Amino acid sequence: MRNLRMKKFYIVVVFFCVSAVIQAQPPANIPSGRSYFHEQIDNSQKAILKLNGVEGAVANAATAQIDGLQSAIEADAALDNNGKLKFLRGLSESLTSYINGCRSNRYDVDMLIPFLSGFKQCIPLEEANKSIAGVVRTTARKNYDAGQLLLNNFAYEKNVGVKEANDELTSESLRLHPENIIPTLSEHPDLPNADSFIIVIANKDPEIIYTHAAASDGLAERIHKNPDTLVKIIYRMAKMPTGRQYFPFLDEIYAGNMTFEQIDSAIDNNSKYYKLLVKTEIDYADRVRHRDMPLAKKDMDGRISSKALEVYINEINALHESPDNVRFKVIDNLSPEELYYLAVSTEEEIYTSSYVRGVYPRIWKRMSRADSLLMNVRFDHFKKWIKMAANYNDLDDFLKRMDKQSSEVLMKAFVKGLDKTNNLEDAVDVANSYASIADKQVQKLVLNEVQYNLQKAKAGNNRRGTDIYSILNILFLSMDSTNHVDVSKLLGIPPVYYMPNKNLQDSAGTIYVQQFFYGDEDGRNGYDQFRGLFDNSNWKVTSTAQWVVHTSTTKGAKVVIYSNKPLDEKKNLDADAQKALVEYLDTNGIGPTIVIHRGHSYYLRSTLQQLPSSAEIVVLGSCGGYQSLNKVLTTCPTAHIVASKQTGSQQINGPLIKGIMDVLRQGKTLNWQVLWANLASQGLPKDLFNDYIPPYKNLGALFIMAYNHIQQ
Repeated sequence: MRNLRMKKFYIVVVFFCVSAVIQAQPPANIPSGRSYFHEQIDNSQKAILKLNGVEGAVANAATAQIDGLQSAIEADAALDNNGKLKFLRGLSESLTSYINGCRSNRYDVDMLIPFLSGFKQCIPLEEANKSIAGVVRTTARKNYDAGQLLLNNFAYEKNVGVKEANDELTSESLRLHPENIIPTLSEHPDLPNADSFIIVIANKDPEIIYTHAAASDGLAERIHKNPDTLVKIIYRMAKMPTGRQYFPFLDEIYAGNMTFEQIDSAIDNNSKYYKLLVKTEIDYADRVRHRDMPLAKKDMDGRISSKALEVYINEINALHESPDNVRFKVIDNLSPEELYYLAVSTEEEIYTSSYVRGVYPRIWKRMSRADSLLMNVRFDHFKKWIKMAANYNDLDDFLKRMDKQSSEVLMKAFVKGLDKTNNLEDAVDVANSYASIADKQVQKLVLNEVQYNLQKAKAGNNRRGTDIYSILNILFLSMDSTNHVDVSKLLGIPPVYYMPNKNLQDSAGTIYVQQFFYGDEDGRNGYDQFRGLFDNSNWKVTSTAQWVVHTSTTKGAKVVIYSNKPLDEKKNLDADAQKALVEYLDTNGIGPTIVIHRGHSYYLRSTLQQLPSSAEIVVLGSCGGYQSLNKVLTTCPTAHIVASKQTGSQQINGPLIKGIMDVLRQGKTLNWQVLWANLASQGLPKDLFNDYIPPYKNLGALFIMAYNHIQQ
């Protein structure tokens, strides 16, 4: 109130709008204690009118409604002085909290309206010693912050319904933020509505309920007592010793399409169990296509992957030196669809030869048309399948196993919707695959589809889509030299066609190289080949028990190559030598700018785990090294990568590494196009050499660099 001792008219100025507002005034002769809170409320009214966004209904609430509350409190004959003080103080303190919250952007100014309404409704309830829980609930559903401010009000802190109101507020908070349901119920399992919240989570993420049901605490007991059928099924699984084996089939059991007993008959037989997983996954995939996400779909994907690896892939990988009829016997009884899932579910673990000589050709012994395969698996993971086929140079073969119209529809679908996912995996797959398409008509189709999606993204002001498709468009156009596309300039990334000699040197002008060898027969042969090519007058050779060092002696740049010796792998001596060399380089402050992997694909993981972030050039001389581009870029975001899509061969690795080192030791810039032309002219086995991809054709790697640059 502007004047507590007399009635008057006053004018309120709200920013640039002026309106006359009649203030209801309390009776005269108000005690000084209450007068103080009236003054505080009046000051708050002035402050509220200065807040950003306060106008219209909110401005009216800040003036007329607050004035009305003050007058109503003073006119309430049922309240003594202390009672009136309580409500005035409560209103004053809440308005101060509201102002501070709005200034710090924690509160929306509009929340003042439901708060004042709730405050007014609670006054008679408090006077009658009745619960305010219902009002708090109603207020919170209009605006959660308003409900919280009301519950925390000084005037109602001793209300008989405080606990109930607090529970109501917690429930409303959980409705707004379901991710907090389980942490909250873990601490307060007796919260009202806990059963309904458990049902919500069971339908949204049954894995969480399964995990907590297996415990022995209050939440587990609450889950046990829940009357919902789905929750009961999850609880039963959680208490079974082999519950995880049943969990992928949760949706089928809940729908009544499968019983525990049917799963029992397959659990003890790896082949039957894997086949049941695949059959169910295909059913799930069909539902996903119709926008019906099955329960435990994520767990199903993980279970297929682990079972495929455990039962089949680990065995055929381990038998890589055995005859094919022995090596692949374990997968002879699998259907084309089951073989398909072997590939797409173990992408990072399957050896190149396991895919190229085992899984892929066996599919076509049992099926003739590629489009039939995809239809049979309901196009589940089809983008990953196309990416793998492209990376192993089998994409053209795959597309030729269907009619032209079907292949065109498939590749359009492959390119479509790359901006709709939460990651860049699909976009990187498309980038990697394009360079592997030999059919010019298919290449043109993919390029046209990229350009169509780019224009569509621009028209819809879709920033993410525009970024993704514009990068792909530039990369794909650059593959045709007649387009004269400068990838580095257009995408703002480091040069991809050449590597300046200076970029590889340390402060003293030395280029350091680290080469990883392994102690099997192939590793020893590769090491002998390397020594044969580099033990000459161009290099000075020194040796320790665990590694050998080649230092260039020619005029130009100083190049030093550190190579661990391929010591006995069976005694783990090769790993010990690598570890000792890494520690030596670290201790002496040597950061290799070139790293070379010499060994089978199953050793590549070990090399990548030891990959130094200083690497600017990474040569993956193993089979299928191209599959690991993303892993390299995680450690070395701008590295130039050379890798084979299929077979890594010493016939290529030796001349390639020698060619790189000869250029660098002469102090020259490494021009990848010139180097590739020189290697091609040496009469190297064409089928092997063509599998090696130079940095400027590693489109997936370039895509990641460009996208990160744009976001930064």
